[in-house]
Amino acid sequence: MSLTAMERPEQYPGLILVVEDEPIIREFVCEILQSEGFTTEGMANADDAMAFLMEKADQVRLLLTDIRMPGSLDGAELSNHTGLVWPQIPILVMSGHETPESSGVKHAVTFIRKPWTIGQMVDGVEKALGLCARSSAQ
Repeated sequence: MSLTAMERPEQYPGLILVVEDEPIIREFVCEILQSEGFTTEGMANADDAMAFLMEKADQVRLLLTDIRMPGSLDGAELSNHTGLVWPQIPILVMSGHETPESSGVKHAVTFIRKPWTIGQMVDGVEKALGLCARSSAQ
């Protein structure tokens, strides 16, 4: 269950790193999350996301990545490396073709299947961040 506008802080600390090779989808995800009070940084591929994490992992609150992407790394490899090197960063994986298990993701992740609705995206982010459990405990 999503947090209501009254339960949400005006802006969440940290940023969500959105990794999606389709520009329209990447921009849409960023817009949705920004309207919910999150700060986002969009990356077109896992290689760029890895470079960003190497420099600014301490600023990242959540990694949200597609699985299939062009480049030397795909979203599964990015998820595995992130889970190993930065285990404090939760991971949300989205795909219309594979699941985390079928793609070789070895770490615990939250998963949403494409095509998703805006509500499913927000719920997935809140679940990955542990916000749903906190809001229901209050």
